[in-house]
Amino acid sequence: MAAGNQLLTLDDIADARTYERERADYRERIIQLKKVRRVPVGRIITFVFENRETIRFQIQEMARAEKLYTDEAIQEELNTYNPLIPEPGQLSATMFVELTSRDEMEYWLPRLVGIERAPRLIIGEGPDSVVVSAEVDPSHASQLTRGEVTASVHYVGFSLDQAQAARFRAEPVRLAVAHLEYKEQALLSEDTKKSLIGDLFGS
Repeated sequence: MAAGNQLLTLDDIADARTYERERADYRERIIQLKKVRRVPVGRIITFVFENRETIRFQIQEMARAEKLYTDEAIQEELNTYNPLIPEPGQLSATMFVELTSRDEMEYWLPRLVGIERAPRLIIGEGPDSVVVSAEVDPSHASQLTRGEVTASVHYVGFSLDQAQAARFRAEPVRLAVAHLEYKEQALLSEDTKKSLIGDLFGS
């Protein structure tokens, strides 16, 4: 596994006092990183592609908010979130169903059951394009989706072989959602692609 994709350990998570000193600068850096890695697809679904730094920030913020001070408590968070760090050849994303009212939630969440299996990467254009379907970690899926209603947050991944990764680098890429009740897609910007290429090639 390349250096940029190594799993986080206890040594990577700053203690509370150290994190408070670095938090303002670190938070601003992560905000800028997430701007590049945030991809709206249609009106109500947004993806944020994760990497080692975004996951470290999430764990640091969780520890701060929940006052998690022991190694055991931090290790539980590491065990939960480390699987979201992509290995070379993979992309990992948090998918948000962004609903702002009770009426919207009551309308959309029952209709979007199974939405976590609907994301696609469409690499290239025309008849020669290739489609890479999302993968869902079974443990996360069991927690986030029930039979009659979906959750507003899902974790999804994409695995690309060497040929697909090479095409991802060189050709247009669209992120799509292909669900019976929601069919939308968005073209990835060159800045977004550049950031994600770092994940795919472990750099």
